[in-house]
Amino acid sequence: MTNAEVSRSLRELALYLEMDGVPFKPQAYERAAYAIASLDRPVSTLYEEGGATAMLGIPGVGKGIANRIVELVREGKCKDLERYRSDVPVDIASLTELEGLGPKRVMTLWKKLGIRSIGDLERAIEQGRLRHLPGFGSGTESNLRESIRAWRQHAGRWPIGEVLRLARVLEQRLRGAASVESASVAGSLRRLSTTVGDLDYLVVTSKPRSVMELFAGMPEVERVYAKGSTKTMVRLEQGIDADLRVVPKESFGAALQYFTGSKAHNVALRRIAISKGLKLSEYGLFRGDKSVGGRTEEELYRALGLEFIPPELREDEGEIEAASEKRLPRLIEPALLRGDLQVHTKWTDGRGSIEDMALAARELGLEYIAITDHTRDLAMTGGLDEERLLKQMDLIRETDKNIKGIRLLSGAEVNIRRDGTLDIEDEVLARLDVVGAAVHSHFSLSREESTRRLVRAMENPHVDIIFHPSARRLGGRQPIDIDLDAVFDAALRTGTVMEIDAQPERLDLDPRHVREAVRRGVMMVISSDAHDARELRFTEEYGIGVARRGWAEAGHILNTLPLHKLLERLKDGRGARPSPDRRRKKRRRRQDRERREA
Repeated sequence: MTNAEVSRSLRELALYLEMDGVPFKPQAYERAAYAIASLDRPVSTLYEEGGATAMLGIPGVGKGIANRIVELVREGKCKDLERYRSDVPVDIASLTELEGLGPKRVMTLWKKLGIRSIGDLERAIEQGRLRHLPGFGSGTESNLRESIRAWRQHAGRWPIGEVLRLARVLEQRLRGAASVESASVAGSLRRLSTTVGDLDYLVVTSKPRSVMELFAGMPEVERVYAKGSTKTMVRLEQGIDADLRVVPKESFGAALQYFTGSKAHNVALRRIAISKGLKLSEYGLFRGDKSVGGRTEEELYRALGLEFIPPELREDEGEIEAASEKRLPRLIEPALLRGDLQVHTKWTDGRGSIEDMALAARELGLEYIAITDHTRDLAMTGGLDEERLLKQMDLIRETDKNIKGIRLLSGAEVNIRRDGTLDIEDEVLARLDVVGAAVHSHFSLSREESTRRLVRAMENPHVDIIFHPSARRLGGRQPIDIDLDAVFDAALRTGTVMEIDAQPERLDLDPRHVREAVRRGVMMVISSDAHDARELRFTEEYGIGVARRGWAEAGHILNTLPLHKLLERLKDGRGARPSPDRRRKKRRRRQDRERREA
């Protein structure tokens, strides 16, 4: 774990301890968290060099906290924190950021109203449910409503789905300016982080003042904080801040690397530079006064003895070591995706017909898509029962015959019930080309129940893919509590594929889980979960970024394969299975042969 992750875990444990009424310890854990966040060396390195004893040298760390740090560094988790998360599965870190909401009040909201996240709290406020709780009231509701608004606009980070397209529009506008030689967005958005704090742009230009005027005068700009010859700071109408910096041509690569981050990655690079007698900054890499790199990022990394590290990997989570040993993964690229295995239509909650979605997918260059509308249990979407699903299968086959240049697969997003059974009979599932299964209810089950539920669904011989495995909704619903190791064990045992759902409000699997799947050899697909034709682009815009942040290569993603090879990899060998027409012909030939023999 990085220093930031260890620090966050200790802060979260402090909040749980305060919630539990434990005296003194919360403050001690807070101090230790601050000390670790301020270290100029990775805590993991300290542990490797000095073991648990070295932890005691960190300011504010005693024996008990040192043991927790060792657990986090060695195991990636802490038993005490995991127990609290299991007992009180709330997003305590985000909720306690709200003005007037401390850990004990969070506990009350969880016990009385089942509130787990800021999204849950927001809905409860709109429904007037807080005012009846002792110690809350209508005034508290009003204050919390305002606090949530402020948190979203100022304190909170923005989900990437809310800012990516806007950020790309501004970037293209800057690149199109007559005097601009180079322009790029930087920061966490360039790393394709799940959330973004603000937008950073860098340009090389011969006319800096005119570019600053262009940037400050863009129609999306709501307010100009400051405008100069080399830097302009604005707030966009959407509420997010954006900065533009003009940098010298000879420093563009160094500045792009520096302002892309992450901070931990940059600190690690500076340590390497120092070890080589060099100085690294946003202006370049220098030996004394002589520049030895900085015009491009590739040049800079090469001068440090490293392979070029893609922005998505720059988190100081092993990428520097891999780059120094020339074993970085060849990350998946958008052009390598051949198909989309979760697409919805008007038959349930989609907004396009089967033909609409097929034509739009073909226009994007896809070779195949699976129509995977919801099934019976999701009544609010008009979920399909067996009879309607069979009718849809016939229409998919008919449409497939009439549209050239793309293959249409019959599929379904089957509901996983509380006990792990499915809401469609096996006999019908066996006739589908692709079966995805997903959790849509009972999100607060215990870890044991949730894990058992998923594993049982995966053991069904007809389930090919688990769609959006954690069922999270960013900013709204926390992920279900599952034992990921047990789920991945079951995936390997049963041959079930895990999905990276590219819907920007899901992005599920999380990049950390993608990396674990890569490490374990669990196969994945990247799907758009599109509900209209425009959303088919989500795989390229968001899903690929999640996969790349998880160190995934093309070989880890099944829908990079041609269709026949993909189908051969599904659980019951659908690729080798003859089509219904071929099965009927084969059955008639067998019957004719049997009659002749009789």
